[in-house]
Amino acid sequence: MMKTLLLTLFLTVRLSAQVSLEYYLPNNISYDPSIPTPESFFGFQVGEWHLTPEQIHAYMQALDRASDRITMAPMGTSYEQRQIWLLTITAPENHRTIDALRRQHLALSDPARAATVNVDAMPVVVWMGYSVHGNEPSGSNASPLVAYYLAAAQGPEVEAMLRETIVLLNPSINPDGLNRFATWVNMHKGKQPVADPNSREHNEVWPGGRFNHYWFDPNRDWMPLQHPESRARLEAYYHWMPNVLTDHHEMGTNTTFFFQPGVPSRRNPLTPKRVGELTAAISKYHAEALDRIGALYYSREGFDDFYVGKGSTYPDITGCVGILFEQASSRGHVQESIHGDLTFPFTIRNQFTTSLSTLRAAHAMRKDLLGHQREFFTSALREAERTPVKAYVFGSAGDGGRTYHLLDVLRRHQIEVYELAKQVRVDGKTFEPGSAYIVPTSQRQYRLLTSLFERRTQFDDSLFYDISTWTLPYAFNLPFAELRLFSRDLLGKAIDVPARPAVSAPSLSEAYAVAFEWREYYAPRALYRLQKAGIRAKVATMRFESVTSNGKRWFDYGTILVPLGLQPEKTDTLARVLEVIAREDGVPLHVLTTGLSISGIDLGSANFAALELPKVALVAGPGVSATQVGEAWHLLDQRFRMEVSLIEPSILSRDLSRYNVIVMAGGSYSSVDNDGKESLKRWVENGGTLIAMESATEWVVNNKLATATFRRDTVNRRDTVVAMRPYEHEERYRRALDIAGSIFFTTHDRTHPLLFGYDETPPTVFKTNTLFMDPSNVPYASPLRYTEKPLASGYFHRTHEKRINGAAVANVSALRSGRVILVTDNLNFRAFWFGTNKLFLNALFFGPTIRTSSAR
Repeated sequence: MMKTLLLTLFLTVRLSAQVSLEYYLPNNISYDPSIPTPESFFGFQVGEWHLTPEQIHAYMQALDRASDRITMAPMGTSYEQRQIWLLTITAPENHRTIDALRRQHLALSDPARAATVNVDAMPVVVWMGYSVHGNEPSGSNASPLVAYYLAAAQGPEVEAMLRETIVLLNPSINPDGLNRFATWVNMHKGKQPVADPNSREHNEVWPGGRFNHYWFDPNRDWMPLQHPESRARLEAYYHWMPNVLTDHHEMGTNTTFFFQPGVPSRRNPLTPKRVGELTAAISKYHAEALDRIGALYYSREGFDDFYVGKGSTYPDITGCVGILFEQASSRGHVQESIHGDLTFPFTIRNQFTTSLSTLRAAHAMRKDLLGHQREFFTSALREAERTPVKAYVFGSAGDGGRTYHLLDVLRRHQIEVYELAKQVRVDGKTFEPGSAYIVPTSQRQYRLLTSLFERRTQFDDSLFYDISTWTLPYAFNLPFAELRLFSRDLLGKAIDVPARPAVSAPSLSEAYAVAFEWREYYAPRALYRLQKAGIRAKVATMRFESVTSNGKRWFDYGTILVPLGLQPEKTDTLARVLEVIAREDGVPLHVLTTGLSISGIDLGSANFAALELPKVALVAGPGVSATQVGEAWHLLDQRFRMEVSLIEPSILSRDLSRYNVIVMAGGSYSSVDNDGKESLKRWVENGGTLIAMESATEWVVNNKLATATFRRDTVNRRDTVVAMRPYEHEERYRRALDIAGSIFFTTHDRTHPLLFGYDETPPTVFKTNTLFMDPSNVPYASPLRYTEKPLASGYFHRTHEKRINGAAVANVSALRSGRVILVTDNLNFRAFWFGTNKLFLNALFFGPTIRTSSAR
């Protein structure tokens, strides 16, 4: 009864009667008065306003100055140039020998040294990370309270904990998103708190504060490592190798509080059983702490630890124990919920409370956690000895860019990679020294590297909180193979920091034209540089053999041709741009000395199509998938240095003539009115290229901008006797039909402009939907299709087999002078699906060259 009364009290505290510091802190101990309280620093109590990252960091700096328990240092910067900070909090005597303690701690994760380490006197290391999602702010707003407690709390218990614990506190994992959200809710806060869920305070505008600057979910980037926030965090993680890592989130307003363990059957099978045991033991400390304050909570349901790219799972597979916390969100300062009015201070208090319970658990379980880390890496070597796969080999001579980026990801994860020393032929593939690399499985990161290379199609559970597979060589579209016979003489030079590909710029003294093939990853960036400099370029739609300054050479479909005779006034400009292309893009450049080809088309042939500079508009606004828009924006802006206009759906009703390419990512376009539809149609008819991805393809077809047929579920439920099932299993059966994220094989027509730059091996595509499209009735208009039985890796329910077999991944439709390119999948998934980026870029650069006669 008392707990119920306490719960009601905590939920209904109104901001007009603002809480005191005692509401949050344990009141059975004293606090050092020389340490500034949050209220004395901010001028208001924590929870009264949403703190911005700058406010939080300024307070942390004040604590650093005031306390000999705290040091603070930057880990890196965000896209918006905000500092990402890490506080090291421990006893003063530990600070005096902090680097020696760190080196001693790192020995635990080195199987060659771990046995010599005495854990009896070693501190346990706890990483505390707050609000990776910017609009889940209770974590970051709790971090000043955690830091204040650790700086100011007095007494034997606290001092013993600090002597035997090193706390690494990251107060704002995603400062750009947190700043966006804090600004929104603060600007809509009145003097009288409003709990109405319809109030603007609780309904932030698109894209919201969840994401980073480019609208990526940073909690999915622990494995891909494509963003500066993630790279900085992981570098610091491996600098310390913590024993426990906390990941503080929020969820729906009508929920309560979740802490791990999650659903046992959904744990990644490469995670040792011991991780689950330690997580369960730690959870008892959370339950005890939340019981004391009467907060409702739950565990062992709803969330899982399968995808290694999220913050509470990556630690589990790298020698640490990750703990996810999910707090019901007030999404503002106070909001109605089924449990009563949910206040911001209440949400902060739960995050603070479980931060302290984590520290109590880690301190009490110190030797167990240190012992687990030592055993984790030594047992990894034993498991590697038992596995039949002794190494993975990968690489391609055709594209140094994609190979470089995969090497970069592997090395950031501290996975050992070597140059291949001898030719290897396996599974019908040949891997050559100079272009291929080898990853032996017998290394301390055995579990992580296996998760990155394995192809898994069998699962203990059919439900996934996130994606079901992420096989990296498929993502990078690189040939790879498992080696079951392995010898050390296959290992060449170890890769430390991989070198970006670079080539030499050619002399133009004998040049009739310059050419480069499209297979290199950064060839589109090279072309865009030329076009922005006003240099005319063409693309070869057929193969040809030509005379170069270095002898005869065949050039493939998609070769870019720069004829010097068309632009004699641009010779100096061309030379400067080619220098940049060679140095930064790593695209091999060839000087052609004559326009007469040895075989195939001559350089003046009409089969060289003239190219225009892509002027790209990306539809971005309410209803559209922010993450998919962000993926395309990031790809073009950051990776390929291309200008792209982000336009609201309402802009579609205006004059669109300044653009020649419009991209519609997945989502709903219900806000586009009839004027917008007619305007878009006229724009396409006048020669524009419209690219629609995922669910946008259905909108385009339904509004008669393109012609396509989608394969629906043809089961006639009325003619089927449906067996009764337990009501409690309804969600399980329903969600088992989802495609949470799986990889599929395709077949392709590499002579089609959408597939220029691909070799004989088609790309594997990543699918996160159940949208299936019939191939076009025009035989040339569906250049990329799923194979029959296309599953490469991941979970896939058998009911979808007939619909996916032979379905089109991409269809091209013509509307008078324009083209509409329909793609049912996400070609830029999470910025790490490098293998299909080129298909997307081909649509931008070569879409206008596709003959409309081939798509009618």
